[in-house]
Amino acid sequence: MDRGGRRVLVVEDDLTIAASITARLRAEGFTVDLAHDGPAAVAAEAAAGPDLVVLDVMLPGFDGLEVCRRIQARRPVPVLMLTARADETDLLVGLGVGADDYLTKPFSLRVLTARVHALLRRVERSSAEPAPERIVLGELEIDLDERRVTRAGEPAQLTPIEFDLLVHFARRPRSVQPRERLLAEVWHWDVHAGATTRAVDSHIKALRRKLGADLIRTVHGVGYALEVPA
Repeated sequence: MDRGGRRVLVVEDDLTIAASITARLRAEGFTVDLAHDGPAAVAAEAAAGPDLVVLDVMLPGFDGLEVCRRIQARRPVPVLMLTARADETDLLVGLGVGADDYLTKPFSLRVLTARVHALLRRVERSSAEPAPERIVLGELEIDLDERRVTRAGEPAQLTPIEFDLLVHFARRPRSVQPRERLLAEVWHWDVHAGATTRAVDSHIKALRRKLGADLIRTVHGVGYALEVPA
């Protein structure tokens, strides 16, 4: 992928970690901006308009969850969240406020850069992919142009990755989608490079919470399928 002009905002209060991430991303050809607390992160995102944000959860001022809420309210931007805690509740909160992906500390810079590339590829392919203006499956309606979703007339506020995951299912109704395929085709991760399927499970839980537990069926040991009227 051509990274010319690609800009990443790194938000991390640990100066050593911030410097390491910045050096690695710049070596990959990205323009990198830095912020070390919550208010500075929101201001930097508004000023620089980055293509992606690498965002630590624990920040002075206000935390990364609040940063994510505020920047996603302004415009959709991919967010890779960094957390020192692997508790599922914390991860679901992060995904629920608009994060697309997360890494638990400690992590390797190789994995971080791979996730950054994957998130940007997903955004590019989603933008370039020709699609019908609307998908209607029973009570479920998806407006692809405006990225809006309703079920039985009730709107659902989905994060960018939740929307893309739902569209993937909606284009293949009743077809079982293995977790590894979802990682490869929605996240664009290299499933042979140690990618975890936990992100898939977390986003499925979020979709069920927002659209109804009956919408997506678990196929044990395989993956998930979208349940729609025959």
